[in-house]
Amino acid sequence: MAEKEDQKSAAITIKKYANRRLYNTATSSYVTLDHLCQMVKDGLDFVVYDAKTGEDITRSVLTQIIVEEESKGQNLLPIPFLRQLIGFYGDNMQWMVPRYLEYSMQSFARNQEQMRDYFQNTLGGMFPFGRLEEMGKQNLAMFERAMRMFTPFGAHDENGEAPSAPAPTSKPPTDHSLDELQKRIDDLQKQIASITKAGLKKD
Repeated sequence: MAEKEDQKSAAITIKKYANRRLYNTATSSYVTLDHLCQMVKDGLDFVVYDAKTGEDITRSVLTQIIVEEESKGQNLLPIPFLRQLIGFYGDNMQWMVPRYLEYSMQSFARNQEQMRDYFQNTLGGMFPFGRLEEMGKQNLAMFERAMRMFTPFGAHDENGEAPSAPAPTSKPPTDHSLDELQKRIDDLQKQIASITKAGLKKD
């Protein structure tokens, strides 16, 4: 058990060679994208480097795994989401998207564990579609309200009119703005957690 925990805590080095073969330095063996996919599911952290240049290409390899899974019919990414994500490339709000998606996924993962426990301990494995759909709608509404808080485009003035969009700027966000964003995301997560707990208590 201790050996497995140590393996999870230390990032495994994967080298990618010019022939596109992936080499696991921990096991001294070649691996495939399927192997890396399973490692992610098992909670094993790894970093992928280009064997020739030493460049960290972990992001591109993980993206490739997603493309491979999607091509197999494991469709987790809705087309509207993909279109919206592509639209943010080059946008002046691009800097906020990675952190927003990261925290949103972390919140979903926490709710997922709560739901798993609820199904196993209370419902004997049954899946309450209606209730889960209701929770999903509540969470989605919370995220939409959060996005309106993060950007003035969704806000309205006292007369109910939307303010004009500010001129685009390439100025990077200040530490103060990032701290404020962090605080709002944390507040959002607390609200989502309270909604989840309240829903579980009702049943």
